[in-house]
Amino acid sequence: MIPRYSRPEMTAIWSPETRFRIWFEIEAHACDALAEIGVIPKDAAKTIWERGGGAEFNVGRIDEIENVTKHDVIAFLTHLAEFVGEDSRFIHQGMTSSDVLDTTFNIQLVRAADILIADLDRVLAALRKRAFEHKDTIRIGRSHGIHAEPTTMGLTFARFHAEMSRNRERLVAARSEVATGAISGAVGTFANIDPYVEEHVCEKLGLKPEPISTQVIPRDRHAMYFATLGVIASSIENVATEIRHMQRTEVLEAEEFFSPGQKGSSAMPHKRNPVLTENLTGLARLVRMAVTPALEDVALWHERDISHSSVERGIGPDTTVHLDFALNRLAGVIEKLVVYPENMMRNLNKFRGLVHSQRVLLALTQAGVSREDAYRLVQRNAMKVWERGADFLGELLADPEVTAALSEDEIREKFDLGYHTKHVDTIFRRVFGEG
Repeated sequence: MIPRYSRPEMTAIWSPETRFRIWFEIEAHACDALAEIGVIPKDAAKTIWERGGGAEFNVGRIDEIENVTKHDVIAFLTHLAEFVGEDSRFIHQGMTSSDVLDTTFNIQLVRAADILIADLDRVLAALRKRAFEHKDTIRIGRSHGIHAEPTTMGLTFARFHAEMSRNRERLVAARSEVATGAISGAVGTFANIDPYVEEHVCEKLGLKPEPISTQVIPRDRHAMYFATLGVIASSIENVATEIRHMQRTEVLEAEEFFSPGQKGSSAMPHKRNPVLTENLTGLARLVRMAVTPALEDVALWHERDISHSSVERGIGPDTTVHLDFALNRLAGVIEKLVVYPENMMRNLNKFRGLVHSQRVLLALTQAGVSREDAYRLVQRNAMKVWERGADFLGELLADPEVTAALSEDEIREKFDLGYHTKHVDTIFRRVFGEG
């Protein structure tokens, strides 16, 4: 991660200072539980909180110790002992490093998820507002990039809202799945530490005890978490790609807000490029690239190894920081997106009624013409529009085989745009619960 794509609240979760503070809280809460069941003196637990609770842990000092010990948790415990003094011998009783590391990682992922859920709420609010604003703004729908049939800009926003709503549900589920802690000791048997300690620590830190931790918390939970972030990233790209297409010069149905003084190109002063949504496309790739390593972390040797550790030190901060930035950038793009209804209508009419071909096809079949013949009649008139720029309605009215089956009024009626928007309210009720 780099500062350019980082927001302070999320980056703070992954700072060394935050990590060491969480480590201390896990150790101190564990000491409280150990004191409660008579394993260590209660005065010692109190001293640990008093002397370590307000301590400013020196990251440089911990790094200095780790250079000798080659072990990050031992380095931290050594530094903590410099504050606590003699009672530090009671810290980490019956625990193993993974108890601290895994529980901390899950706390960080939970906190990151809370920020990302709030980010999604902002995106959803922006999509909802723009959907209702443009519920009846007609634009051409496209398949394969080619004109298909009319839709509305509101439906475009609504489908992205539905997709992001599903993503929010997925993230809430992923947050719940990863919100577990483990204080179970070597190979997870609780041989040297009572399960009550784990229950106490988890309760204090807002986690659930891991039902069975083989010294490490099972990594299928984390795979689910990062896969969910990958899906959200893909949805961001889905929205960004649509906006990039709409901003193309030949289309220009919408564009990113272009602020006063903004420059689009160092060489061409006329340029207004979709730089924000292109950036979102790139950020989505960065988030998704963590998914495969997270899946591969699930398979560990026997009760534990640390092949997952180096992966998670990277993908934990990188994916959450990048996704946090991307969601907020996306919300801003949607909130300020400039929409051009006149260009939408101009594009829809570019091929002079061609988008109504299916209605004419269906009308002919309902009038008794075989589907094969109806398709042939409509297509041969449609091709004149494609190839010569003819008017589709005029060609149909001049085709004796078409007029033999349909009256002029029946043909003209098939060119009513309102026909295509008659169920917009129904779709909106499905998406938003209201019309």
